[in-house]
Amino acid sequence: MSHVHSGHNHTHGLARNSLRLAFFLTLIILIAELVGGFLANSLALLSDAGHVVTDIFALGLAWFATIQAEKPANSRKTFGYHRVGILAAMVNAVTLIVIAFAILLEAIQRFQHPEPVQPLIMFLAAGIGIVLNLYIGFGLMQEANNLNVRAAMLHVFGDVGASVGVIVAGIIILLTGWTFVDPLLSVGIAVLIAVGAWRILRETTDILMEAVPRGLSMQNLVKDMRSVEGVQDVHDLHVWSITSNMYALSCHALIENLPPSNSSSILHSLNTMLSEKYHIGHATIQFECEPHQETYCAVNGLYCHMEGVKQECDDQKYANPRRLSEGTLGQVSATQKGSS
Repeated sequence: MSHVHSGHNHTHGLARNSLRLAFFLTLIILIAELVGGFLANSLALLSDAGHVVTDIFALGLAWFATIQAEKPANSRKTFGYHRVGILAAMVNAVTLIVIAFAILLEAIQRFQHPEPVQPLIMFLAAGIGIVLNLYIGFGLMQEANNLNVRAAMLHVFGDVGASVGVIVAGIIILLTGWTFVDPLLSVGIAVLIAVGAWRILRETTDILMEAVPRGLSMQNLVKDMRSVEGVQDVHDLHVWSITSNMYALSCHALIENLPPSNSSSILHSLNTMLSEKYHIGHATIQFECEPHQETYCAVNGLYCHMEGVKQECDDQKYANPRRLSEGTLGQVSATQKGSS
């Protein structure tokens, strides 16, 4: 497992450096847009500067989260601090949705009361913001597999869209006098921000709910585990993400009645297959030599594994509900003893 953790530390280091650079460059953008907004008397540019403030908050939060994620695991946080980045991504996603609604409300106001455009200084300040934000965004894109970084990246590209919208709307208004273009582009920007934020919010929620990682088929996973020589069946199977692209698994595997020295090759084959085919770097596998899935199928809220086994458990429940209930009580009692 050491190579897995070192890889994640390296990834967090790259993300931390990218976010730190992005944070300070975004401060420059904020100063440019505030100065330009006041000199040009541009409410649109000042509003965009307010959006940049949220970028600074998002990047600072993401930077803090990557630093926290680099902390080593300890006796209290046995999985480390990787979930801090997921929590930060969720906060950023919620913030993005709030920003999208704020832009939408502002667009409605501008439909009713169009703002005059002061182009030269306004275009210069927005242009500085576009150039620096594009540089920041493409730099963060290299770490886009990190949910925390991706949420911050969406903030940055959202600000690029807002700045481009300001410039394009200003040009069209100067050429045609169509003042409704400015709020119309703002609505489009708000929709793009909201869609991207919703995707991140959904993914972070899945991770916090310990859902099966997207794209991983439980049916295929069980089939591949059963195909490993020596494995007769798999049950009480759980797969989840500790953080983005860091997967864990726990299960019970039915094998022949073998001493530990003879079953080690089966465990090695399972771990190798899980790592190479499913990128699961942390697997906890309990070997058993007697089938007793019905005990685990009876526990409310736990997924047994496949429909066939689920049906088998249901059949046993109706055939002998008292024995199954006793088995459930026995397991709960054993769990309580273990926890105490």
